[in-house]
Amino acid sequence: MMSGFNGTKHSHNKARTSPYPGSKVQRSQVPNDKVGWFVEWRDYNPVEYTAVSVLAGPRWADPQISESNFSPKFNEKDGQVERKSQNGLYEVENGRPRNPAGRTGLVGRGLLGRWGPNHAADPIITRWKRDRSGNKITHPTSGKNILQFVAIKRKDCGEWAIPGGMVDPGEKISATLKREFGEEALNSLQKSSAEKRELQDKLHRLFSQEHLVIYKGYVDDPRNTDNAWMETEAVNYHDETGEIMDNLTLEAGDDAGKVKWMDISDKLKLYASHAQFIKLVAEKRGAHWSEDSETGCPG
Repeated sequence: MMSGFNGTKHSHNKARTSPYPGSKVQRSQVPNDKVGWFVEWRDYNPVEYTAVSVLAGPRWADPQISESNFSPKFNEKDGQVERKSQNGLYEVENGRPRNPAGRTGLVGRGLLGRWGPNHAADPIITRWKRDRSGNKITHPTSGKNILQFVAIKRKDCGEWAIPGGMVDPGEKISATLKREFGEEALNSLQKSSAEKRELQDKLHRLFSQEHLVIYKGYVDDPRNTDNAWMETEAVNYHDETGEIMDNLTLEAGDDAGKVKWMDISDKLKLYASHAQFIKLVAEKRGAHWSEDSETGCPG
């Protein structure tokens, strides 16, 4: 069994919302007490949906399970494709992997390319908020220093998010973190060769320092289905003095519509589980999160 962020077993909420992203498809409703697979539910009748963009067979997507030449090795590294879950072994039923967090009201893959886990990486780049003299700014109520992170506004749904993305087959997580941050927050794809080289040197400085792995595992994501789900590794790279990021100009690119430094607090409204990741960063760095004097309040 796996735990959700709120400590309850087999909890996901965004993975049960309708309509399914990018479509008019309504999921079958799954009440809270029927989410877990351990609860018998003979009348469970989920809707089948896989997006046309996935069925078209792009490079990043698996074929349909029914195709004769497709025999995936679930729960292991399958050639260049990582089919192991960060949460341990998952069940495979009738040739289809089963979402470890429970029922979602929808079978197939939706917008996700892989059957089973779809691996992403989320780089959380932080610095201290400073005044014009370079002094750290503290929050008047909590008395703690205010931390900022680089946020992007997603083109697909318009929500603010961490500038992450999917891990390419055979790619190391560390390479994904650096690549996605470059593409989405620095517009690296549109740079000249000389600009790219200069950017890579600066990114290397940022990404080669000590970092904190904030979270690894299942993500409660609106794209999840009974047979395909998002997992991520969220990693915090902190620019303590602010010098590295002062030399990098934020510029939205690829899947990002906008990019900016955002103050971290419990007022943030972010995509998927990103607010929980940011809260964990604030706690680890001893930064401001909430105006409530008591710590550990339900977030």
